Amino acid sequence: METSPSSSIIHSPTLHQTTYRCHPLSSAISISSRLTVPTANPLPPKLYFSTKHSILKVGQYPRFLKVDGNTNALVGVIAMGMLPPRKLFRKRKKEEHFKNAADEANQKSWRSLMKEIEDTGSPSTVLRRHRTNDHSLPKDLVLGTLVRFKQMKKWHFVSEILEWLRSQSWWDFSEMDFLMLITAYGKQGDFNKAERILSFMNKKGYVPSVVSHTALLEAYGRGGRYNNAEAIFRRMQSSGPEPSAVTYQIILKILVEGNKFKEAEEVFETLLDKEKSPLRPDQKMFHVMIYMYKKAGSYDKARKLFALMAERGIKQSTVTYNSLMSFETNYKEVSNIYDQMQRAGLQPDVVSYASLINAYGKARREEEALAVFEEMLDAGIRPSRKSYNILLDAFAISGMVEQARTVFKSMRRDRYTPDICSYTTMLSAYVNASDMAAAESFFTRLKQDGLQPNVVTYGTLMKGYAKVDNLEKMMETYEEMKLSGIKANQTIFTTLMDAYGKNRDFGSAVEWYKKMESYGVPPDRKAKNILLSLAKTVDEQKEANQLVGCMETKVNGFSRFLDEEDYDDVEEALSGQL
Repeated sequence: METSPSSSIIHSPTLHQTTYRCHPLSSAISISSRLTVPTANPLPPKLYFSTKHSILKVGQYPRFLKVDGNTNALVGVIAMGMLPPRKLFRKRKKEEHFKNAADEANQKSWRSLMKEIEDTGSPSTVLRRHRTNDHSLPKDLVLGTLVRFKQMKKWHFVSEILEWLRSQSWWDFSEMDFLMLITAYGKQGDFNKAERILSFMNKKGYVPSVVSHTALLEAYGRGGRYNNAEAIFRRMQSSGPEPSAVTYQIILKILVEGNKFKEAEEVFETLLDKEKSPLRPDQKMFHVMIYMYKKAGSYDKARKLFALMAERGIKQSTVTYNSLMSFETNYKEVSNIYDQMQRAGLQPDVVSYASLINAYGKARREEEALAVFEEMLDAGIRPSRKSYNILLDAFAISGMVEQARTVFKSMRRDRYTPDICSYTTMLSAYVNASDMAAAESFFTRLKQDGLQPNVVTYGTLMKGYAKVDNLEKMMETYEEMKLSGIKANQTIFTTLMDAYGKNRDFGSAVEWYKKMESYGVPPDRKAKNILLSLAKTVDEQKEANQLVGCMETKVNGFSRFLDEEDYDDVEEALSGQL
């Protein structure tokens, strides 16, 4: 096989290593050391790499050459089989140091206790057995166990241990224990039990504290009782105890989660006014509000808030920039914010990389998406399952099945068990490639692997059948979903409506549109636009216009269409940082 002087043939297992996005602050890096050119091994056909880009500068990427009209820019990824392993993923044996033999024995005993609790799932049972067998249970050991589970955010274990300790005469159950118990129930969203504990404390004469009220407020918020949470906050404002900075952080987050945007904005504006509040909004509060404006689609307000942080001397963090990247839809804008973050001396985290990968994937720039993933690995950042799913989606969007399969397999190699999102995204790769035989086979495998298809999984398969005009199979899948007890969402109804409409059955499309309201799923902008596009005759257009009207979904004065994304892992990851 002949090559041009400016090209080298790259052995496929290391081809992926040539695709990476340079740090914008780094000097030009030669990638010659990253390439392996075989001499004896058989060479895969049509794999070429242009050496004239072997020195990369800011914003430059390695380019794969098209050969014989082949337009697949990532042919090499097909043959690599796996993404490269990194040393940071390998388990390292930790060296332990103990003060003495007694300390070593205590530490090992405590770890054994923790493992037993994890294995059984019942801390009270394990602690009760240990106390019976040993006739004593050191308070330090119990306290250490509580603190550790609190650090691990295993609040169901914390509440169970504390409830057991309440019945133990040898344990002096203090006010701090009650407050931790209310907090634990609050984190679990169990407002009934949190209220019960707070009432008991009041009867015992404990002075109402900001901690207990904030915990109860959070319990209502996590339980989806947003109005109750707001009522407690208003009562704290009027009659005490005075809300703390943590209280404000939590109530803002609750109001945003409950789509009470106007109320959240009013609370935040109060904090900005020095005459109305002694507290000033902190970094976390700004992050929640930027996220809120993203949810509401008010991007200009989010950008102004970002600028206000600098004006007020509020330190901007990686999370701040992640919030900005999350609502930009243009990959160039996301890349610019990413570069700004690095110029500010901030290190990207897994959410930063996921946002950039997501932007490139949505723009169908698979080379850059893979390059950023490689940069993340080279930076020593362990990818999360979500970041793997986002990279998987980058290939699935374009129906690049082999590349998607490579990422799917690499997840297991890096000790991440693919979840239902991973399987559904892989299914969408087959659907987007119009390979319904493979999609059906993978759907069967999904169930054989012990996963339960959700509404998005069924919707993906239905979309595939609609794409190839197999309405019979589409309806069979819909009926199977209903038998599974899964309620149809906007995407399902929109798929059904679109499929019938494109088969010149406008009447059926209208019926599915009307069913959305009766099923408690109001038509979104996409459904309305599809109905309008399906109307061809004058009568159909008149009917469509009457059904659609000029309605927008209004959320507390914020104009917002409720478009549904099948999986928005970036938004989910970001909300976890707030």
